[in-house]
Amino acid sequence: MGKKPRRQESAAVVIEGEVPVVGMREPCPCGSGKRYKACHGKVDLGAASSRPFEGFASECDIVALRELVPSATAPLELTRDASRQVTLATVLPMAWPALVRDDAHILLGLQVNTGTGDASRDLASALLSAIATEPGNGVAPSRDFASPYRLQDLIDPAKKLDITVHSNFDFWIERDDVTDEVRASLERASEHCYPTARLASVEAGYWTRMGEKEHLRWVTSFEEESLLDALARLHAVKSDDLGEDTKFVGMFRAQGLVAPVWDLPIGFGAEGCEAPIVAFEKRLLEALADSSPLTDDQRRARSGLTTKQVTLR
Repeated sequence: MGKKPRRQESAAVVIEGEVPVVGMREPCPCGSGKRYKACHGKVDLGAASSRPFEGFASECDIVALRELVPSATAPLELTRDASRQVTLATVLPMAWPALVRDDAHILLGLQVNTGTGDASRDLASALLSAIATEPGNGVAPSRDFASPYRLQDLIDPAKKLDITVHSNFDFWIERDDVTDEVRASLERASEHCYPTARLASVEAGYWTRMGEKEHLRWVTSFEEESLLDALARLHAVKSDDLGEDTKFVGMFRAQGLVAPVWDLPIGFGAEGCEAPIVAFEKRLLEALADSSPLTDDQRRARSGLTTKQVTLR
């Protein structure tokens, strides 16, 4: 990990049963005579998905780790090479898309800007580049990544992720002789690693404390318009909070999903969220099942909710 990052432009990556993925300027393995980037490596940017991680059993958690959680990891299993260790990570040193440890263990970074507009496709490209990278190197950031594959093609999407939330970025370090650049990146990242915990009672619910404030962010897969209607019904009867001194403050929109957000009093804690979010989920599901027209109060509430939406990336 202490070596200079190097792009593996010409190394071929062969996925059993598929066309090999090669360097973008090399002849395409299909025999067309064209360069790979102009043939099977050509990506239709117009086909980018509004929900790039749709189909993953842990779609909501993947979005949370990409957009909201500072430091977390989860092991992945390659569908065609289960012996190769791969770990999904929120962020890596110098914002590398991926890095390969000395033992060939791959770390795949979620919190990177994408080149194609499809986060899943760019992650697949970074993963394929990492497979072709010599151990001890990072995969350098690039806007040139292009892959005919999406992450769903390389990782079994039906398997739930086993997520570990970290209090720092020490998982970056595998040995003592890291470069000064990596160590400085570690120190900078750790300054922004605010306390975070994943709830046990709902999927993709994350408590956090930022300075003198605590929050709960819950990434959901509910259809946005239906969710807004349901939240409006609850808000109109003052039933959208999580208890005394808590407040529903709005929603994040990211990767095609919506995440309601609550402000919590200091000391509320992650454990304090468990029972209230279960009770809220029950109320929300009942409101989602209500198909009656919105009342005047509910329509006003819904109008107010639309001003409390923030789109992330």
